[in-house]
Amino acid sequence: MFKSVLLAIRPKTLTAAIVPIMVAASLVQMQEQKLQLWIVACALLSAIFIQIATNFFNDAIDFKKGADTDQRIGPQRVTQSGLMSSQSVFWWAIGFCVLALFFGVPLVYKGGWVIVGIGLLSLFLAYGYTGGPFPLAYKGLGDFFVILFFGLIAVGGVYYLLVESWSVDALVAGLQCGFLATVLIAINNLRDVEQDKLVHKKTLPVRFGVSFAKLEIILLISLSYLLNLYWWFTYKLIWVSLLPLLTLPLAVVLIYKLLMTKPSKIYNQFLALSALLQIIFCGLLSIGFLLQ
Repeated sequence: MFKSVLLAIRPKTLTAAIVPIMVAASLVQMQEQKLQLWIVACALLSAIFIQIATNFFNDAIDFKKGADTDQRIGPQRVTQSGLMSSQSVFWWAIGFCVLALFFGVPLVYKGGWVIVGIGLLSLFLAYGYTGGPFPLAYKGLGDFFVILFFGLIAVGGVYYLLVESWSVDALVAGLQCGFLATVLIAINNLRDVEQDKLVHKKTLPVRFGVSFAKLEIILLISLSYLLNLYWWFTYKLIWVSLLPLLTLPLAVVLIYKLLMTKPSKIYNQFLALSALLQIIFCGLLSIGFLLQ
């Protein structure tokens, strides 16, 4: 059971929840604001549990809708492979939502109704990403969801909790995190384009084609780097502007491989590369904030 639950958690995807919290905390530290570690810890745990709940809901619902079958070329899924029943996976998802809510309560006490709204919407969309009457992933809105929640809201929300105000700085850092997180889901959707067509899962590659999806990925990566100009022209932050550029060779390799390869099982390797790119880029961005 433990191995099955761990597989359903999808540990490699949790960087999408961890990275924006790290970036927000580093940004606050650079601005010499008071860094309350209990807020960072609660935000981190709440974000991780929402991410895990989303993964469990996705596992169960995609199987029910026929998106995950024996022909799946992506990583193994516990419901599709028969390791856990869809009902069991669903209840595990509910449990992780409860944990996210538990760690979110102190944040509500600190941030008020704004955090209530963010928290409730995040919990609802953990299910609504693939379930409900308007599943975002099946309508081609999954990419927008990732930019919003694993970028703008994650960075902006933690920044607001720590500083008690909104900031363009948090917006820019949030976009950088969100764009790179979205690269992961974009590659995932590109890999599964043929199977998604069969079950009418209208992701962006299904709606607009493989070439469009590859262009989207190139654009997301490029914008992440171009936004570094903000840190230079606004504040002349040398470390913040330059350190993330060390990841350019990795980005070039990823883009080249995507352009030269048709969607297939090898895209699982590209997913790993994109996760590595996000971790190192945002890690160097955070280090840059701390060095200023």
